[in-house]
Amino acid sequence: MIITIDGTAGSGKTTAATGLAKRLGADHLDTGAMYRALTLKALETGTDLEDAGALESLAQSSNIELNGAAGEQRVRLDGRDVTEAIRENRVSTHSHYVARTPGVRRVMVEKQHAFAARASESLSTGESPWRPAETRAEHVVAEGRDQGTVVFPDAPVKFFLDADPAVRARRRQLELSERGDHRSYRDVLQEIQERDRRDSTRQASPLRPADDAIQVDTTKMTIKEMIETLLAEVRRRRKEAT
Repeated sequence: MIITIDGTAGSGKTTAATGLAKRLGADHLDTGAMYRALTLKALETGTDLEDAGALESLAQSSNIELNGAAGEQRVRLDGRDVTEAIRENRVSTHSHYVARTPGVRRVMVEKQHAFAARASESLSTGESPWRPAETRAEHVVAEGRDQGTVVFPDAPVKFFLDADPAVRARRRQLELSERGDHRSYRDVLQEIQERDRRDSTRQASPLRPADDAIQVDTTKMTIKEMIETLLAEVRRRRKEAT
């Protein structure tokens, strides 16, 4: 089963996706990490971030891997571990150039479909590129901004997470602070609002809930409550399907 979790920046989707994948023993497809990895490569190679053709070519020639179980996942770019590097502020502030490029998104969708296909194959064969056979996954939790609308429109369970911008800014500020990046609340809030504007108005795969997505307001939710809410719905859908 493919489960999609889309949502706004700071809504808790990565935390929720990681927690849900752990509870289900699922493979976690963190699409944001994929775009960040490509952004890192573009910065390192001096690729013009305004050149759509160059970015698409870069995406086609890049090998981006997500290895490991949820919560312990490592990101590899052309064989190099970039798990920490893709979280640097310079990557965060430039990733929208990559994410808004239609050609890049087409390539990324192909890579995301391949991830899900490999997970399905590992289930049928009893082998997995991410985990031992005895703990192979039965689900894929795909997290991003277009998973339920573009990448996996036929997924049986779709979620869309959102929260009050002020709360999302506080969460983001805390996350940055824990990494040693101390920013003012006002600056973080402005970044959140600008990111919302860019994500929702871009031509390529704009951020929006799928028509059949379950919308979850995480403003007043704890991490545990978020995960339990999603888990209860997945279990309900799975029960209905049996």
